[in-house]
Amino acid sequence: MAELRVDLAGVKLRNPFLLASGIWGESGESLAGAWRAGAGAVITKSIGAEPRAGYPNPTVEVYEKWGMLNAMGLPNPGIEEYPREIAVARAAGATVIGSVFAATAEEFARLSARMAEAGVVAIELNLSCPHAEGFGTEVGSEPEDVERIVHAVVRAVHLPVIAKITPNTANPAGLALAAERGGAKAISTINTLRGLAVDTTLGRPVLAHGLGGLSGAAIKPIGLACVWQIFEKVHIPIVGVGGIRSAEDALEYVMAGARAVEVGTAITFEGVSLFGRLANGLSARLDELGFARVEDAVGVAHRAAG
Repeated sequence: MAELRVDLAGVKLRNPFLLASGIWGESGESLAGAWRAGAGAVITKSIGAEPRAGYPNPTVEVYEKWGMLNAMGLPNPGIEEYPREIAVARAAGATVIGSVFAATAEEFARLSARMAEAGVVAIELNLSCPHAEGFGTEVGSEPEDVERIVHAVVRAVHLPVIAKITPNTANPAGLALAAERGGAKAISTINTLRGLAVDTTLGRPVLAHGLGGLSGAAIKPIGLACVWQIFEKVHIPIVGVGGIRSAEDALEYVMAGARAVEVGTAITFEGVSLFGRLANGLSARLDELGFARVEDAVGVAHRAAG
């Protein structure tokens, strides 16, 4: 069976499958559960400076075959409370990556420093939530803003910084390059795509907030395209995100240039036991194709296309 251990910007992962931020990250025990089920690392919910209730219900619209639309509004207990949950996950042996969101570079830096104190192994910057006013995409759509935010965080922490960039832009690769210039050690792409559902009986949006973020199988081709474009521009590792439900999906991302992948919506539908099946399936598929380790397959589709 092919070797699945990977090095992601200095972070040693037992396999390339990461629990995506916002899925099963509400508590330390749920993070620990994903770890015990076989995740290579777990990423926390995106945590802000203050407790945030998020948007009122309804916040999720589920599409059985191809994903879901959500507008949660970044609910979280705040940076002063959440380290208790990280401690629970770490006590279970989990490799924990901390996700943070903020409105300014200075606030990103303060939050990241506090998150680093909680014992995470890396920081993922949420520069890409498509529906939270004043955060996410609104502060991460311009290259100069991305570079400034990443640079501020890099100066504040001695951990690898991962910039999670938005697909809701004309030039994702430009954002990735800006993050690399700012000192990011890895790029994760993509976050959810901005979307809308309308209840025609009530004549109103289905979600209370109106606009939401689309995730799941429907966005996989877009995620793959972003990874493909970014791989040809940057020199730092890429974490692929979007629509990964099977080992074959993950292998597509790896061959397009991703060194690791995040799994989110599929966990909502199938539970955390999916991690073990994904890892076993990817190892077997790589072995079948003649790859001794997952890192040998990273970006091979570019060589074939070139």
